Amino acid sequence: MEKPYLSIIIPARNEAKRISPTLVDIDRHLKSVSYAYEILVLINGTTDETEHVVERMSHVIKNLRGVVRKESFGKGWATCQGMFEARGQYKLFMDADNATSIDHFEKMIPFFQNGFDVVIGSRAIPGAKLDPPQPLFKQILGKLGNVLIQIVAVPGIKDTQCGFKCFSERAADTIFPLIKDNRWGFDIEVLALARKFHFKIKEIPVHWVNNFDSQVKLKDYISVFIETFKIRWWLVTNQYKIKKPRE
Repeated sequence: MEKPYLSIIIPARNEAKRISPTLVDIDRHLKSVSYAYEILVLINGTTDETEHVVERMSHVIKNLRGVVRKESFGKGWATCQGMFEARGQYKLFMDADNATSIDHFEKMIPFFQNGFDVVIGSRAIPGAKLDPPQPLFKQILGKLGNVLIQIVAVPGIKDTQCGFKCFSERAADTIFPLIKDNRWGFDIEVLALARKFHFKIKEIPVHWVNNFDSQVKLKDYISVFIETFKIRWWLVTNQYKIKKPRE
């Protein structure tokens, strides 16, 4: 089988209602591209029909595969599992609600061609569009949280939490086997590790569609703050050692 240029990883837990339009939109955008790709939906610990929805759609959407894990250890864990399964030259993870659509990958390609190893979507830099804006309390928490995250873990990154990030195969194979945070803080951890191992990071503005049925709750913001300090501790105590890449 031809090695994919792009692997798309979508963690999905209880996403039966939202995954179908996301996959249809991905298929619509990628039908005409010249490069090979694969779509992996990481179905982890789901209790609804997500697995069956993806299985049905795999018969009509090119290169779509569901990867089922009965356990549920969090979004970070599921994303790592997808990275281990993916075979692409570039490995991108995105949210099941399609908040940032796959056509943004085309804007990432020139940066990879110019030596960047990690290219991430950002809602906090010039050119970004939020449609519609988040509720005020989320905006405030997000801005305060980003200040804390920059001070503690990843200075200079304006938006660590946008769920649209792409990695070269080399960067992915270095970073993801080391991830310790299985939940919301893993976005911060992957970027902190990219910095630690001197991978070049680029933020690009995205058109981000706010989903009012988001599974992110207030307690998750608090968890991110706590996990940020854990990540800092792991960094300063040198708990990350590069593992041999997969064969």
